[in-house]
Amino acid sequence: MAEYAVVGKRVPRIDSVEKVRGEAKYTADLTLTGMLYGKILRSPHPHARILNIDTSQAEKLLGVKAVVTGKGDAIRYDWGVFPYTRDWQLFPIDRVRYIGQEVAAVSATDEDIAQEALGLIKVEYEPLPAVFDPEEAMKEGAPLIHENKPGNICVHIKIDAGEVDKALAEADLVLEGSFRGAEEDYCQGEPYAVLASFDSTGVDIWCPSAGPHMKARPLSSALGIPTSKVRVHRIYIGGAFGGRSEIQPVDVIACLLSRKAKRPVKIVYTREENRNCIRQHVGWATQLKIGFKKDGTWTVGDFKTIVDGGAYASTGPIAVSVPYMEMETTYPLKNLRYDGYRVYTNKTPRGMHPEQNRAFHVAVEQHLDMAAERLGIDPMELRLKNAMTSGFTTATGARITSCGFIECVQKAAEAARWKEKRGKLPPGQGIGIACGSVMVGFPMGIRGGSSAFIKFNEDGDATIISGVVDTGAGNESMVVHIAAEELGLPMENIKLVSADTGICPLDQGAYSQTATLISGGAVKEAAADAKRQLFEVASRMLGAKPEELEAHAGNIYVKTDPKRSQPIRRVVINALANNITIMGRGYRWPDIDNDREWVTNPRGQFATTYSYGCSIAEVEVDKDTGKVKVLNMIAAQDCGYPINPMALEQQVEGGAFSSGIQQGLFEKILWDNGQNLNASYLDYWFPTALDVPNIQTVIVTTNDPYGPFGAKEASLAVRMSMFAAVANAIHEATGIWLNEAPFTPERVLEALEKKGK
Repeated sequence: MAEYAVVGKRVPRIDSVEKVRGEAKYTADLTLTGMLYGKILRSPHPHARILNIDTSQAEKLLGVKAVVTGKGDAIRYDWGVFPYTRDWQLFPIDRVRYIGQEVAAVSATDEDIAQEALGLIKVEYEPLPAVFDPEEAMKEGAPLIHENKPGNICVHIKIDAGEVDKALAEADLVLEGSFRGAEEDYCQGEPYAVLASFDSTGVDIWCPSAGPHMKARPLSSALGIPTSKVRVHRIYIGGAFGGRSEIQPVDVIACLLSRKAKRPVKIVYTREENRNCIRQHVGWATQLKIGFKKDGTWTVGDFKTIVDGGAYASTGPIAVSVPYMEMETTYPLKNLRYDGYRVYTNKTPRGMHPEQNRAFHVAVEQHLDMAAERLGIDPMELRLKNAMTSGFTTATGARITSCGFIECVQKAAEAARWKEKRGKLPPGQGIGIACGSVMVGFPMGIRGGSSAFIKFNEDGDATIISGVVDTGAGNESMVVHIAAEELGLPMENIKLVSADTGICPLDQGAYSQTATLISGGAVKEAAADAKRQLFEVASRMLGAKPEELEAHAGNIYVKTDPKRSQPIRRVVINALANNITIMGRGYRWPDIDNDREWVTNPRGQFATTYSYGCSIAEVEVDKDTGKVKVLNMIAAQDCGYPINPMALEQQVEGGAFSSGIQQGLFEKILWDNGQNLNASYLDYWFPTALDVPNIQTVIVTTNDPYGPFGAKEASLAVRMSMFAAVANAIHEATGIWLNEAPFTPERVLEALEKKGK
C-alpha cells in the first residue's frame, strides 16, 4: 500500500462531535419567522377517480392560512427519472393509485388546527378496480393502472447474449429454481420533513435529499419557475438507503402551500406516513436456469424476474436492470439471457438501491451452492473457479478495470477459518459463503458528474465548495480527507460548503455509488489545481521551480532542502498582496459509454468501475422453534484504497448487519388489499443491537486507476451478498433450501417439516 500523510489513516469523521453533542440540525429542528405547519389529506382508496374536492369549510377554520389541491393549485407535470417513465402527477388532479396518495393539504398556525382542517375537507371518489400482485397485474383482463401501459408493464429489460440454448443443452448439470423476496421499508431513523419558503425571488427548501441538484430540476418544472429560482439547502439527513434519492410529492405540496400562504411552511411526517407515503423497497419474484460443466465451470444463465414497482415508475429501468448487471460483473458469464419486468400495482411507489435485487442475488448464490453440492466441490472453491478478474469484458460489453474478487474470497475464507469449519460444525450450526459486486457510476445525463472549487482564506485555511451529499456514510468527511492529502493541510484547516444548489456546482449526489469516485475525484482535481497555483507563488518566495516543491503539514518546502520552506498561510497572504487569488477548480465524470441506455441499448460500459465483496456467515438454527441466530459474519470488501479505514469498517459492518440480519431474518411489509398493516415500529419486525453478531471486516486494496488515490465504493458489495451467505449457512445447518425471504421461524419450521416428510 502507498504511504500517505492523511489518506489511509484512521481518523474521526468531521461531523462526529456535532452529532454527539446534539448540535446537528435536521429539517424538523428548523424554525423560520412566521412559519406555518402543514398537513396532508390522503386517499383511503388504492385506486379511484377524484370527482370533487370541497375545501370551503376547511378554509373558514380560524388559523388556516392556505388549502391546496392538485386540480386547483398544481400545474400539469408528470414526473419520471427518464422521459419514457414520466407517469407521476406529484399532486394528483383526477386519480389516485395507492392508499395514502396525496389529495389535498392545509397550512395553519399550528399542527392541531391543520389536522382539524383536514377533517373538514370533503372528497368525492369513484372507486376503481385495483390489483396488488405483480404477476396478477400482468395477466390479461387485469385492471390497468395506467391506460397507456398494456399488461401493467412499466419497464421490460431484455438481454440475450451468447448462445444460451446451446450452452444449456451442452451443460453437464442444469439447475432450475425460483425465489421470492418481500417488500421492505427503508426504515430511516428520521421521519421525512420538508420546510419551504416561497417569495418573489423563488423558493428555498430544506429536506432530507440524497441528490439536491436532482431535486431542484423537477421542483422547478412542477412549480413552473426557472431552476435558478429553486434553492435546495444542505441539511443533516437521518438515513436514506435509496429512499430519498428522488423528489417526493410533499416537496411540491409544501412549496405550493408556502406560495399561497405567503409564509414558510413546514411539514413533518408521522411515523406511519414515513412508512406509507415515501418510497419502499421493491418486492421480487425470480426464476432461473443455470448450467455447469463437470469441473464446476459456470457456462450459462437464463433468468426471469418480476418486480413489484408500485403505482409509478420512479427509477424503474435502473431498478430492474441492477440484477443482471451486478451478476454479470461478479461472475464471468458469456451466455446470458435476462427478462426483467417492473410491473405497476396499486401500492406505494418503490425507490432505488442496489441491494433491492436481494431475491435475485440470493437465488443465484443458493444455486451456486446447490451446484457445488451436486458436483462435489467446496462452495468456496466453486466461486474461485468462476471468479471475475480484471480485464474481463462482460456479456453486455462492460470492461472490468479493477477487481479484488479472488483476494476477497481468499481473505474472507482465511479469517472465517472456512476449511476448519465447513462440514465440521456442531449439529444445528452452519457456515455459508456468497459474493457480490456493485457498479460504481452509471449514466445519469448532465447530472452524472461532479464539480468542485477550493478557495483559500487569508489565514491559510481552505474551503471546499462541492455538491457532495452525506446521507450518513461520511461523504463530507471523505472529501475533506482527500483535499487535506492533496493540499498538504491538516484536516482541521479545511472547511466544507456542500449540497446547496444555490452555491455549489452540479453533483450527482449520493447516487450511483459515486461519491468517492466522482465527487471525491472532482475535489482532488480542484485541490491539485489550487496546489499548482500555490506552488507558483511559493516558487518565487523560495527561489525554486514549482516542480521542486512539496506540501506537507501546512507548509510548502523544497524537496531537496526541506529547511527552505514557507507556511501555506504566508504563501496565501503573499499572493493576495500581489493581487493573486488562488482558486482551484476540478471536475470528474463517469467513464462510461454515453450511448448505452437502460432499455433501448443495454450494451457497452455502464459504469466506471466495480467494487467486490465476499461475505461469510455462521448461523445456529433451533430446529424446535425455527429461529435462526447469526453467530459470526466475515465481510471482505474491495474498496480500491481505503481513504479512512475506520469509517470504511463502520460502513461495511452496517452493510453486513442490514443485509444478513435485517433483510435476511426480519423485515417485510404485510399487505391487505393495498393497505400496509405494519406501518409502525410496534408491528414491523426489526432487529436491535442485541441481534448484532460478531462482525469482522477485511479490507482488500486494488488501487482503482480512476479513483482518487485509488479509492472506489465500499460496503455495498458486502451488503449485496451477506443475505445470501446467511441463506447458504442455514442450508448447511439444516439441509433445507429456503426460497422465500425473510427467513422467519415459521418458514424455517415449514421447510424442516417438509424435509422430514
